[in-house]
Amino acid sequence: MLILRAPDVGDLSRPFWEGCREHELRLQRCLACLRFIHHPERECPFCHSAEFRFEAVEGVGVVDTFTEIHRTFVPEYRGAEPYIVGWIALAGHEIVRMFGRIVQSSSAQVAIGSPVHVAFDTVPGFGEVPYFVLG
Repeated sequence: MLILRAPDVGDLSRPFWEGCREHELRLQRCLACLRFIHHPERECPFCHSAEFRFEAVEGVGVVDTFTEIHRTFVPEYRGAEPYIVGWIALAGHEIVRMFGRIVQSSSAQVAIGSPVHVAFDTVPGFGEVPYFVLG
């Protein structure tokens, strides 16, 4: 797997990372307009409410857009090139996209609209981090 730097966890993102430890994708949901939001925000970008809860989502979707990284400037990723990252449009949730790594056997297999599902990888000293797998 790709070597990762441990993410910074704050009060705002803690429920997301707690879900990952349980191999569950949890996204922030506005209690006023009921829309899902990712990355976690202090205020809903749609209705400006500050009332949220985190809810588990299925973790399936399609590749909305992607890029293959051949040269990275992030030290923790050096030597792991090439790798693919992209925006995933999560199924059943209008407007919710999640950025993540896409794992496959060949970059030629990844295309806009490719179906993906979430999986989790352990980062030593941190815990579980989500990524997406084709299929």
